[in-house]
Amino acid sequence: MLLLALASGVAVAQDAKARKDYLRARWDPIHFKPLIDKATNEQCLACHKEILTHKVRKASPAGWKADSVLAWYQTLDTYKGQQMTFHQRHLMSKYARQVMDLKCNFCHQGNDPREEAPASHAENQNDNTYTLRKMVNPETTCLRCHGKFPYEHMEGVEGDWSKVRQDFEDEETPNGCLTCHEETYRTVRHQVTYLKPENIEKLAKKSSDVCYGCHGGRKWYRISYPYPRHPWPGMKDVVEETPAWAKNRPTQSEARYRRKK
Repeated sequence: MLLLALASGVAVAQDAKARKDYLRARWDPIHFKPLIDKATNEQCLACHKEILTHKVRKASPAGWKADSVLAWYQTLDTYKGQQMTFHQRHLMSKYARQVMDLKCNFCHQGNDPREEAPASHAENQNDNTYTLRKMVNPETTCLRCHGKFPYEHMEGVEGDWSKVRQDFEDEETPNGCLTCHEETYRTVRHQVTYLKPENIEKLAKKSSDVCYGCHGGRKWYRISYPYPRHPWPGMKDVVEETPAWAKNRPTQSEARYRRKK
């Protein structure tokens, strides 16, 4: 689908080029609220198609060849194939297409061409949607899948999953996460539009890297994302009271990401 969007985007870009110069395109209303919320991948790729076509270096500036070293994100079972660029991994890689349904505007919620900073000029004094000097807000995007493994909140788990998984897994139990999370705890999950919950649950039967990959295995941050704590069947039977760490958690996903029932 993205390849079709890319082909469609080329035609749109050629038409846009005939009608606009760079300055007018940069200030196009689609880059701002509220239109950015409705922007399609086709519209974005009309001008930004290079994010899916350029490739990683064959060798680093220091001389290390890409096909002879492993990047940190390639160490999990769920990553297959050669190294890819950031946008290719999230939009085009085989695994991403299996478990995710990301759109350009999931991360890119508009930007301010004047300066990527809140309260930097008269028109954005009360705008708190910008994160200082960043094109996206990592706290509401990247952190959802790249936070640390919150083992402190899990009874019986005494360290990072990479260190304790052998205590929960064997040939008959390839995914130790499901020891607790198949029927007992947090069984209502992933019901958001940017993920494919059915595929995630299916693939998770084979390896805990499916779970750990987004819950600590590819951590960029020292904190974990405060996921909504959706009520699950039998919740009252196993949780007598809300633990301190979850008292301020929402009980529903953000409205714009909720899947239609």
